[in-house]
Amino acid sequence: FIIQHIAYANNKMSSLPFPIFVQNKPVDPDNKRAALAAVGQCRFYPATCSSPSDYAAFQAVCAKNKEQALVDTDTPETKDENKKLKKKYMKQGVAMASKYLRQTLKLDVSIISVQVVLEGSDVLETDGCLAACMLDAGCAAIVVDGLNVAALDAAKVPRERIVAHFSSEAAATSDAIKAALPFASCISVELSNNSSLEAVDTVLSLVTEKSDTVSFQLTTPADAEFVAQISKKASVGLVDPSAESLGSSCVACMKSSDRQDGLYATVVCTRTSEALGLEYSSKDSIIAALESGAGIYCSRSDGALCRKGDETSGGGTKAQTLHRLDLDFHGDALRFTVTQSSSAGADDDDETAWGKPTGIRHLEATLKDRLASAPEGSYTKRLFDDPDLLRDKLVEEAQELAEAEEFDDVAGELADVMYFALARTTKAGVRMEDGVAELDRRTRKVTRRKGDSKAFRIAAGNAILGKK
Repeated sequence: FIIQHIAYANNKMSSLPFPIFVQNKPVDPDNKRAALAAVGQCRFYPATCSSPSDYAAFQAVCAKNKEQALVDTDTPETKDENKKLKKKYMKQGVAMASKYLRQTLKLDVSIISVQVVLEGSDVLETDGCLAACMLDAGCAAIVVDGLNVAALDAAKVPRERIVAHFSSEAAATSDAIKAALPFASCISVELSNNSSLEAVDTVLSLVTEKSDTVSFQLTTPADAEFVAQISKKASVGLVDPSAESLGSSCVACMKSSDRQDGLYATVVCTRTSEALGLEYSSKDSIIAALESGAGIYCSRSDGALCRKGDETSGGGTKAQTLHRLDLDFHGDALRFTVTQSSSAGADDDDETAWGKPTGIRHLEATLKDRLASAPEGSYTKRLFDDPDLLRDKLVEEAQELAEAEEFDDVAGELADVMYFALARTTKAGVRMEDGVAELDRRTRKVTRRKGDSKAFRIAAGNAILGKK
């Protein structure tokens, strides 16, 4: 297989090997590759990694961005009108790209750093619109041919979001790398079949800025130990790996466990980083988790695999969907980020190994309980049954928060807003984790709105407040 290294200066927590999808689908539970991207990052090739119909969805995104690029915003007579049209096409393109990433490829861009390989011709023909579109839709970076400086320049996005790839050591000359670095902060180089770690050092020496990174691609077969050797210098990715090869390489890159049984402590967290419990992982349990996309750990008592939600394995009643696993800075402990749900029908999804949560998670759980079965005279139930009242209270409390000045008053009004906002989201079936995921997706955007207030919204709010 091929080995690829991608390192980000702003993502130092995870140094685990990651998958690059060239011929295989990013999410493929039928072939025991349900959650390979859960190692924290991945790269994919749109033209070859999925079915023709899936690629057609990506081509539609390209077509929309070409349409956006052709809109004339220079002619004075049509400038204002065409600016609106260009913005309309931009929004449509981002919506299409987001659907392609999240629904077609089933990649959770809110928690996984996803890189998309773009053809230089597509970048040029869209005048960089496609690059911004894919980043606005949630991708962490775009990958472009390092020799196509025109395409790198046309991307018009921050260089920290561009990877310049060279297909051979011969192509990655000092001059070629120097020409690409003004546009890309990561240099990717494919090594020849007889390359060694010395060749890696040679390429690294050509990139002198500490904030810049280098990507290595090796076309010779490599075992987990060789991957671990490369990972001492840089992070490593595997092209079209199985869960077994990826999981084995991950463990090879970790420090040896200091436990006699060789297990690794694994902190299990929600997407809001609240600890649900402490488990233990082995190489086999990590492979099983990547295969299935579930919370699977290793029993300390007998070494058996323990799948959460499977009572026959002693896993308890709460099933876990695995979103991401991270290696700590010391390299000898893991964090699993999961969504927990009760497979036995009990309404205790919020419960941790230390009991019921407090604060905002407790409030969310209480509201969920009230929606299902509220006691007599419940004010929360009244809010659920009267959408106009809930809307009015949200507007009222938001105004009071905006006008509060003293510390205690601001804190109190914030608590009120949180209560009514969570009542609204609970009624709509939206969880706190869904809002957190949306915030994380927005951090990927490179296109920013002006953020001016909307007069019609202010007028509507004033009309509501005027009734009181």
